[in-house]
Amino acid sequence: MADNILLTAAVISLLSIFIALLRFIKGPSVLDRVVAFDVISIIAISVIAILAYMFRRAIYIDVALVYGLLSFLGVLVVARYYERGL
Repeated sequence: MADNILLTAAVISLLSIFIALLRFIKGPSVLDRVVAFDVISIIAISVIAILAYMFRRAIYIDVALVYGLLSFLGVLVVARYYERGL
């Protein structure tokens, strides 16, 4: 029962990644693309966490944490560049 719920959550998350990917591609401004990238990263982290639980692999949680930190730093760099330049 719980595996079906987690599988459904993973499928819905993957569908939402594709919707955010459309915004990333189509986005009229740079800020739209940055927000879409951040949304994709957050959803990917949740998918990694779901997979870590389903496969009973704790190492995937570490991967999700590192991915989250790198994603956050990437968004900060783009925001700083957009605001002031490097």
